[in-house]
Amino acid sequence: MLARIVPEDVVCRESLGDPDGVVLHPDEQALIARSVPARRREFTTGRHCAHRALAALGQPAASILPDPKGSPEWPAAVVGSITHCDGYRGAAVARTARVRSVGIDATPGEPLPDGVLEAVALPAERRRVAELLARWPAVRWDRALFSAKESIYKTWYPLQRAPLGFEEADVIFHRSPDPATGTFSARILPPVRDRGFPQELTGRWLARDGLVLTAITLRPAG
Repeated sequence: MLARIVPEDVVCRESLGDPDGVVLHPDEQALIARSVPARRREFTTGRHCAHRALAALGQPAASILPDPKGSPEWPAAVVGSITHCDGYRGAAVARTARVRSVGIDATPGEPLPDGVLEAVALPAERRRVAELLARWPAVRWDRALFSAKESIYKTWYPLQRAPLGFEEADVIFHRSPDPATGTFSARILPPVRDRGFPQELTGRWLARDGLVLTAITLRPAG
């Protein structure tokens, strides 16, 4: 599924379940030694997807450890992103010569819990989501908005190393002839001081098999 919403030079690996027998690097395993079983499963399969993607990119086996904010630290000259939700784990990686940053997110295609949309969406976004749900209810647009904002943050943070709140990006969805996929644009509301990071991002979304996926691929400037 991820391959449908990222360019060919972004390598993806995904899993709809948690395979048995996955062995992480000892320092990765230590990170979840005291975690509950569900957390151990999602972390293990997410890292497994990332290791497979790196291998397909031609990278030697290496641990993928988190920084102090929990963002994965990738090998030199590689960028990547990991996502997991109920029933899905995925990872995407690329070389920095072709991609400056990549952010992916997956979420169940179900209504957001009460109060979450109000917490993450701007008033204009809530109005647009309501209009989309009224016209095309087969797609959970509230979930798509939440997922898009997660992808924005995952694209932003590795380069900026600074917080970006849900309310600091304004997302607009665009449909395509295929009703299950399309694009979105996201305007970063605070002025971006890094001239190499655009004020507006573009991404893709996909609704399929009970999931909503979003992805942003940021190319190097110039």
